Amino acid sequence: MFEIKNKKFYMDGEPFSIYSGAMHYFRILPEYWEDRLTKLKLAGFNTVETYVCWNLHEPKPGEFCFDGMLDIIRFVETAKKVGLYCIVRPGPYICAEWDFGGLPAWLLKDKNMQIRCCYPDYMACVERFYKELLPRLVPHLATNGGNIIAMQVENEYGSYGNDKEYLRFVEKLMQDCGIDVLYFTSDGNWKNMLSGGSLPHIYKVLNFGSKAKTAFGCLKDFENDGPNMCGEFWCGWFDHWRDIHHTRDAASVGREIKDFLDIGASFNFYMFHGGTNFGFTAGANQNPGKGYEPTVTSYDYCALLNEWGDYTPAYHEVRKILCEHQGIEMKKLPPSPRLQSIGAVKLTEFAPLFDNLDNIAEKHRAAVPEGMEYFGQNFGLIYYETVLSGKYDISPISIRDVHDFGYVYFDSKLKKRIDRTEYTVRKKGIKALLGLAKEEKFLMPALKGDRKIGVLVDAMGRVNYGECMLDRKGITDIYIGNQRQMGYDVYTMPLDNLDCLVYGTASDNLPLFMKGEFKSASKDDCFVHLDGFKKGYVWVNGFNLGRYWNVGPQRSLYLPGVLLKDNNEIVVLEMEGFNQPEISITDKHNLG
Repeated sequence: MFEIKNKKFYMDGEPFSIYSGAMHYFRILPEYWEDRLTKLKLAGFNTVETYVCWNLHEPKPGEFCFDGMLDIIRFVETAKKVGLYCIVRPGPYICAEWDFGGLPAWLLKDKNMQIRCCYPDYMACVERFYKELLPRLVPHLATNGGNIIAMQVENEYGSYGNDKEYLRFVEKLMQDCGIDVLYFTSDGNWKNMLSGGSLPHIYKVLNFGSKAKTAFGCLKDFENDGPNMCGEFWCGWFDHWRDIHHTRDAASVGREIKDFLDIGASFNFYMFHGGTNFGFTAGANQNPGKGYEPTVTSYDYCALLNEWGDYTPAYHEVRKILCEHQGIEMKKLPPSPRLQSIGAVKLTEFAPLFDNLDNIAEKHRAAVPEGMEYFGQNFGLIYYETVLSGKYDISPISIRDVHDFGYVYFDSKLKKRIDRTEYTVRKKGIKALLGLAKEEKFLMPALKGDRKIGVLVDAMGRVNYGECMLDRKGITDIYIGNQRQMGYDVYTMPLDNLDCLVYGTASDNLPLFMKGEFKSASKDDCFVHLDGFKKGYVWVNGFNLGRYWNVGPQRSLYLPGVLLKDNNEIVVLEMEGFNQPEISITDKHNLG
């Protein structure tokens, strides 16, 4: 039995400290779960922690998925098999640098939607999800002989709001679903966050990345019956496109762990193994002064195990400290993952996107532009087309609220590229003082007759943290001067049906799908390099590896070996241009 007594953790009547490492089942192929969890156990940890991604578990309202990478029960059972306890953080919001912080995009179809508060329609959706998820976990609670020892109520709520009625709603919903293990909240080590995000009777943990010996001081003004615990010890950080690749030296991490041990505090290492933001799952941030910043595909996070599950210097440093502290024998470690080089792969078949709208897109008619979510689309591309007719002088044309990359076409010819990561950046000088951003506006040539105006939008990840989370994808309007344009054909492209593409001979019409084939004699891991390509996505055997973009810092995509067959198919969607239709697959990863 796991419990708190006299401000200490006890397991089956004996004093106990939580030494936990974070791994997200939805960022790792299931074939690798046991390997990564075993490496966690052998590093001296006794617990694994995971978030739960609502958006993938309920991709459409009332339709649920708990298979494959989303088989959380298999993950929990695998943790028990290797001798680990489990902490589950079911959200409903998780942040995690994950699209919309794990909330499902379809919530945003309601234009009045308010999230993470007592907005009735939001609460009803949370209740439906919890009543599907939580009963699956009940048999695996420690109180029922399982290994789940604690579950979180919401997540870092004090960084967003202070609706205590909402927090009590989440708590009661968990209780009603049979969750009877330790409840906790987690917030940053600042009184403001604790005041907004906690409830007096629920155990509180803090999230921070340094100075453990002083960080817990802010708890002294709050009721907290349990021992000091860091719910997220940030061993590193995540990367944005156009930013640097974050690193942290092993000695620094080791010093922080020693501080936790010196003061007798428990901790959850965030991340022990980060994994990958496969597909369209990476989130984004938006902050004053920096604007919109989408997160890269790799979730390396300077974790103790790197993206493909190999040991880092910090792993060995922390393992030595934890094992010596607990008197644990340092047993032989599993071998590092095997890597392979396949070499150059030519892309020999070509399918221009606009030639395939009827094959891979669903067409809608709309009076005015609506976001992806309005049409029931979660991820991918969306294309808006309208015809302007009459006699127009040269005029300013404004494409409003491009989220996130817009390609503007006049009569099927590309005229303008609109990059949200640029136009949302605050400008220096007087513009900074006034809070003005670069406008999404340019001049349209004079017109006599008809002009087809098209806008293709590439969604790069919904904001996952802070006040800008209601981040609908697409555009909101097109204006010619002050005249609102109306009447659109809208094509939604979730890009989950690429088997419907019709390929032909060589083409340079962008955006362009390019397909090639390659052989693999093993199922060893490798990395796809796209030198000479600019921006797009890669699929191998139908599995979306994620986004690439030549602005860095990430310059290759991780290809898990378990996806490979004897004969393999690779599809590249290039949005902006390439030197030659050839990629390479090697044993070298490049995070810049």
